[in-house]
Amino acid sequence: MVSGRFAGARVLVTSADAYMGPAISQRFRDEDAEVITDGGRYLEDAEEPARIVAAAGQVDVLVINLAPTRVGSCAAQDQTEDQWQLMFDGMAHPTMRFTKAVLPQMIARRQGKIVVVTSAAPLRGSPGAGAYSAARGAQNAYVRAVGAEAAQHNVQINAIGQNFVYGGYPANAMEKPRLREIVLRDVPAQRLAEGWEQAELVLFLASQNSNFISGQVIPFAGGWVTST
Repeated sequence: MVSGRFAGARVLVTSADAYMGPAISQRFRDEDAEVITDGGRYLEDAEEPARIVAAAGQVDVLVINLAPTRVGSCAAQDQTEDQWQLMFDGMAHPTMRFTKAVLPQMIARRQGKIVVVTSAAPLRGSPGAGAYSAARGAQNAYVRAVGAEAAQHNVQINAIGQNFVYGGYPANAMEKPRLREIVLRDVPAQRLAEGWEQAELVLFLASQNSNFISGQVIPFAGGWVTST
């Protein structure tokens, strides 16, 4: 019997029941990984990520998948402090905390992968999404810096800046006229990506085939980031 690509690997997926968590978890299971899922949102307790990593034991691959805490159009002049803080509490801060918690064991083994699921929103101006873009942009900047820092230890940290992907959007998203209009007009691929397509990129970045890639934010948005 032929084993999958991740046979024997221990993979921790955060917020596994939300955003891209279900698709990513399933693809790792399909490839025979031992998948450890956590359903938290990590908004209040700064020590929660460290406890989760400690309980998981050895983590070969950490997928930091953090669902948008609240996405809605808001003009900059109407942005409240609470809305702004919520974005960073739910996305930027847990990214740092999970990374900090898992890095020591990966550095000690001189092997490990961290893949952060972020957003393409900060890679292209998104009117009305200032707080969301700022928090996702903070994740991206953190990945670039810490990815460069960790590479000397043979630990690779990368992010997927995604948009227009099922999982991030509901299954019936293209039935909504406004979104369909945006996709057909602004997304060169003229469709939403399936969750498994994004998960395949996660698996590549979690594999030994990506050992020379670190500190990168890879757009996954059907050409939206580069279109004008």
